[in-house]
Amino acid sequence: MPLPGLRIRDFQPADLLEIMRLFHDTVHEINSRDYTAEQVDAWAPKIPDEQRWLEKLRSTFAYVAEANGQIVGFANLERSGRIDCLYTHHMHQGMGIASRLLSEIETRARAIGARRLFTEASLTARPFFQRRGFRIVRENEVERLGVRLRNVIMERAL
Repeated sequence: MPLPGLRIRDFQPADLLEIMRLFHDTVHEINSRDYTAEQVDAWAPKIPDEQRWLEKLRSTFAYVAEANGQIVGFANLERSGRIDCLYTHHMHQGMGIASRLLSEIETRARAIGARRLFTEASLTARPFFQRRGFRIVRENEVERLGVRLRNVIMERAL
């Protein structure tokens, strides 16, 4: 069911703390279905690197999904067409938020001349991207704080 009053807007630095909290809570609540406690702790540590997050969001096309004054999702796109982040608040899953964010990303990617979108999708997010036409390129493994996590590199032509 769509979330009433949902709007997508550009990221503002004042959003940073709420975005970092959303990221942490969502990884720990939702992605813990597919990853161990050690893996989610490494992926989304309790104390995030604020400067790294701010630089990441400022240097990309970053979007915030907001409803009733609360941030309920966020996403960012690099100039290469890489979707770095696409997260929906753990209490607002299945309400069309990620789809709206992805639509905004697609529009921007076309506007900057990207020919494809690609991402390193978590095992949890893989079905979402598959339903939206992304195909699996290959399985992948990354390291976060010395802990190895599996994900899937996926892409879709624009």
